[in-house]
Amino acid sequence: MADSDSFTPQQLRFERTLDAPIETVWPYLVDEKLRARWFMGGPTEPHVGGKLGLTFNHANLSDGDVPTPEKYAKNVGKSWHETITRIEPPHLLAFTWDNGAAGEVTIELTAQGDRTRLVLTHTGLRGADDARNFGGGWGSHLAVLQTRIAGGKVADFWELHRQAEAKAVAALA
Repeated sequence: MADSDSFTPQQLRFERTLDAPIETVWPYLVDEKLRARWFMGGPTEPHVGGKLGLTFNHANLSDGDVPTPEKYAKNVGKSWHETITRIEPPHLLAFTWDNGAAGEVTIELTAQGDRTRLVLTHTGLRGADDARNFGGGWGSHLAVLQTRIAGGKVADFWELHRQAEAKAVAALA
């Protein structure tokens, strides 16, 4: 099955095939050090109602020395937590975004032999601005995850982000 994305002003859905078994992929969702290599790290309390810590340090996402664009520089080092709303290891992790004001993110994993199908759905968006913003974010973070899982290097996270954001803008036009 090919990777695919769908975007509406209220919901984003990303489907990716990862080149690793589900037992390898799951820790990338709940282990703060592994999550920091593709998204944002932070302490995890892996139970319903537990905290999912997030620290914005996207300099960790590129293997080279890539400056953070000015638009995002104010977020560097910012830490907060979201609340885990559902967790079924190693198949499902769901959590709030902006304490629920910007919806809920659900990541579902399905074993496919020695590969894993990942479906990320972000529901409850507040409109097209959220969809464009999160579309670029999730698209680029998932590209980094695919690369890390496959053992590859990420030259420039922010270039991936620019590409994913352009895709989201075009899809929502």
